Amino acid sequence: MAGFSSLAPKTRNLVVAGGLSAFVFGVYFNTMRAVGGTNELQTAIHKFEQQKSKQESEATIPSKP
Repeated sequence: MAGFSSLAPKTRNLVVAGGLSAFVFGVYFNTMRAVGGTNELQTAIHKFEQQKSKQESEATIPSKP
């Protein structure tokens, strides 16, 4: 990579900063797309709450002997 080391220090810093910024924004947008695309966590929470309320209502109803 002789071309990179022949650049001025300020130019090298700008190239590195641009590459890092592109990487960070790429990861951010990919993560937002992945999180916004599915609602798996909300579905799992809803199912858990339904099971929990079902178990609690069964526990509060006294069984007749």
